Amino acid sequence: MKEKAQNNNPYNICTWRPNSECEVCSIAGRLKCHYKLGDLLHFAGIFWTFAVPAFIGMMLGGYGWYILGEVGFMIFFFTLWEIRILCSHCPYYAEEGRVLHCIANYGSPKVWKYHPEPMSVSEKIQLLIGFAVLCGYPFPFLILGGQYVLASLALWGGIIFFWTLRKYTCSQCVNFSCPLNLVPKEVVDEFLKRNSVMRKAWEEKGWEIGGLGS
Repeated sequence: MKEKAQNNNPYNICTWRPNSECEVCSIAGRLKCHYKLGDLLHFAGIFWTFAVPAFIGMMLGGYGWYILGEVGFMIFFFTLWEIRILCSHCPYYAEEGRVLHCIANYGSPKVWKYHPEPMSVSEKIQLLIGFAVLCGYPFPFLILGGQYVLASLALWGGIIFFWTLRKYTCSQCVNFSCPLNLVPKEVVDEFLKRNSVMRKAWEEKGWEIGGLGS
């Protein structure tokens, strides 16, 4: 089992080491650093609180065919664009193989190489733009179709999605450089100490273990 884990873990990231190592980890329980189906289902479930009323409203308002635009953008965003600017920096992405196994974009193809360094400013801006397009796309059609109640429900669902995400996922997420990430610096430092490839890449970008960060 240990040899298999190592073969699947070319960067020796602790996310892909045996769970037994967590017993001696000083930050055990403070990060979602190993895949759990419950975390994935939680992420997907809260996203649909926004998507379901949005899609229903677009259909009822006579703009059902425009859902294909949203679905097309989702496929592009979650399998190509976001994967490069966000996911390729995540410890989950460091696993050997062509398919991503994580608590959010599980099953997406890994067409880019792993980037252990933190996200750049440009990548963070792109991510926020992508989120804005993804969540904002349905609303003009909901308003034009007179679906004000469903538009309100979709808006509330989007607020719930991001609030829940920030409180329960971003506060423990190992993709530390994401602009939504809320993990305390001391926890980030401890994780980097356990993962030399990431630590080297982050320090080359100006991160200081024990300092104020960047």
